[in-house]
Amino acid sequence: MQVFKTLTPEQRLNLSVLFAAGLLFWAGLASMLPTLPLYIRDLGGSSQQVGIVMACFAIGLLTSKAWLSRMADERGRKIVLMIGMSAIAIAPIGYWLFQTVPMLMVFRALHGISIAAFATAFSALVVDISPANNRGELIGYMSLVNPLGLALGPALGGFLQESVGYTPAFLVAAGLGVIGLLCTARVKESSTYDGLLKEDGEAINSSHDPDAKKFWSLLGTPRIRIPAFVLLMVGLAFGTISTFVPLFIKETGIDLNIGLFYTAAAISSFSIRLLTGRASDRYGRGVFITLSLVFYSSAMAVLWLADSPALFLLSGLIQGVGAGMLIPMIAALMADRSLPNERGRIFGLCMTGFDLGIAAAGPILGTLADWIGYRDIFGITALLVVVGLGAFLTLSSKNPSNSLRFALGRGPDVYAVK
Repeated sequence: MQVFKTLTPEQRLNLSVLFAAGLLFWAGLASMLPTLPLYIRDLGGSSQQVGIVMACFAIGLLTSKAWLSRMADERGRKIVLMIGMSAIAIAPIGYWLFQTVPMLMVFRALHGISIAAFATAFSALVVDISPANNRGELIGYMSLVNPLGLALGPALGGFLQESVGYTPAFLVAAGLGVIGLLCTARVKESSTYDGLLKEDGEAINSSHDPDAKKFWSLLGTPRIRIPAFVLLMVGLAFGTISTFVPLFIKETGIDLNIGLFYTAAAISSFSIRLLTGRASDRYGRGVFITLSLVFYSSAMAVLWLADSPALFLLSGLIQGVGAGMLIPMIAALMADRSLPNERGRIFGLCMTGFDLGIAAAGPILGTLADWIGYRDIFGITALLVVVGLGAFLTLSSKNPSNSLRFALGRGPDVYAVK
């Protein structure tokens, strides 16, 4: 916690308000994880339709990613935070009022805009405030909003759905978004974002940056390409978990509150983030990204074999460790590889891999699930994460030798901004 002593009182207050808003954001979003797939199925939807509706989340995310990322750089982080939190408040009301598959697709896409906005602006604002030498530590602490929200949200949503029905679950999710919007309104960025850019001699107005209008072309650059591919593979795994674990547990007939799977993942994710952020400042980001992929693939393999509550919960715990390492480390890696005036775009663009994975997981693996069953699609995604691990070990730097050293914590990140 030494990093907080280096911050001004205003920065610490800003981080506190931002943390509260982030916690409400992720809790409101995650409360739909155990609820929405079952809701679609109870409305008469097939496995493929469940997958299509859930995939619309990533479609909304992807179509809004470019302009929201540019907005975070050009107009500031706060307005983009507000857009994201507004979507969290509105989407559950849409699920409740409109009960046809096409309308559910529309509001699921709106829900996707929430992450494109809030997660991008949140990460950029945290890095704006972070001291360079303690960047991984502060990102790790602030990223705790994710596992805390994922611990509270699914358990709350699952409990409400099982005990009192879908309507209270949707209303509570919307209420969390409204409260979060009030917290977001108190975020101040004048002394962090604007001040940082004025003081940084390398920062320029992004409206005059020749790359500002070439958002997607940056995806093929060496500093982004492999991290984005890794996130694509993990996104396929995460999309499969968020869409099909509730249906898989129900299909097996195992007596387990579905929300507890996500809570188990959140608990382990929270615990590992307390350790890895600070350690990555010392040992580098690469080794922790490698470890995260090992844990993630192992979690999918355990899900493939799961036939008891204990194995489902074990899988959730392992997946939480992988996620708790991966997302903060990728955020820190992209911060290392970007200038202040481009952080919104670089964060947003790299996370596009994750978003594409989520988008593809629903319809593609949903179709496969109709043929081979839910169990085997978890085995397939375990192999996909292993492919991502292989790419990171051999292609994350300028050549395979440098890549392996970086991925094992034995060499520097050659793409880091000096």
